[in-house]
Amino acid sequence: MLRRGLRINHFSRRFSSTVKEIDYKLNGQDIPDDATVFSMVQPTGKFHLGNYLGATRAWKDLCDLKKDNQRLVFGVADLHAITIPKQDVTEFRLFREEALASILSMGVDPEKAIVMHQSHIPQHSQLHWILSTFTSMGYLNRMTQWKSKSNIHKNNVSEADLGSVKLGLFSYPVLQAADILLYKSTHVPVGDDQTQHLELTRSLALLFNRTYKTNYFPVPVTTLTPTKKILSLNNPEKKMSKSDPNQQGVIYVNDEPEQITVKINKALTDNISDRFYYDNENRPGVSNLINIVSGIQRKEIPEIEKDISNINNYRDFKKYVSEIIIEELRTPRKNFKRLMKEPDYLKSIVDSGNRRARAIAEKNINDIMKIMGLN
Repeated sequence: MLRRGLRINHFSRRFSSTVKEIDYKLNGQDIPDDATVFSMVQPTGKFHLGNYLGATRAWKDLCDLKKDNQRLVFGVADLHAITIPKQDVTEFRLFREEALASILSMGVDPEKAIVMHQSHIPQHSQLHWILSTFTSMGYLNRMTQWKSKSNIHKNNVSEADLGSVKLGLFSYPVLQAADILLYKSTHVPVGDDQTQHLELTRSLALLFNRTYKTNYFPVPVTTLTPTKKILSLNNPEKKMSKSDPNQQGVIYVNDEPEQITVKINKALTDNISDRFYYDNENRPGVSNLINIVSGIQRKEIPEIEKDISNINNYRDFKKYVSEIIIEELRTPRKNFKRLMKEPDYLKSIVDSGNRRARAIAEKNINDIMKIMGLN
């Protein structure tokens, strides 16, 4: 089994054609007519601007463009969330509800897309175990996410460092591969920080097919939007994150206009106040704000630079950014507030999505077990 797992690396050079960068807005030609699109988000509570621009807005685009033979599966990745232990169960339940409300508030149509809770589809865990028998420890050791979540910031990990890491966190990418392959997904819209995990997913799909002389698993395509990573308003050296101790650096979908204005006014910038342009190395704070506007307006960075070329002071620049964010989040904010007052409706949506997802997952896991001689 170890020899089989070690062969995963040999596939990495094949993946250049399986990462597709799309325009700021999806169009009908980006996704084939018979595609299965899969993506999930962790239940960290209400969504922030990075979640919105990096993932869930594309889900709405996909719903708007959906064709009869396409399948859309979106979910709340609550099994992934427990790789960092959740001690407050009441808070965790609230986070799952808020994540579901956030997904729907963006305009994801539950009639066109399956919206489910990962933990309610047991086949995710079942395929995770199967795929773990193909995956080498060496390959997982090179993954970056478990290191960052364990506060390990070095390439050469000692036995002591590794000894403190929980198995679930270490094998997180294998569960992510199982999530995707369980539905025979062909396209996965993610941010660029997830491309390493998608490479493992493709490796495992190819390795399974080669081992059992089948073409059962498609090799999923990573679809990336040009929107760069949204960074903290107060520390543009790190991602915008709900766990940021300084919440003034995070803009949430349900923030009131006054809150957004205050946060943007306090955003870290620099001493150049008479002109505004994108320079991520020398002007990270200003560049982050320009990137946010670029993502919202679905325009290239040079277009935004042209739009703001007549602005020559920070008051007007930050007012410009604030107004664009406030207007963009107006409808999602209103929808989120309404949905959080309708728990029975949210439950009905996710219960229906769970049933639809389980039907697909049960058939596919039976097919996989039959191929392997387990059924």
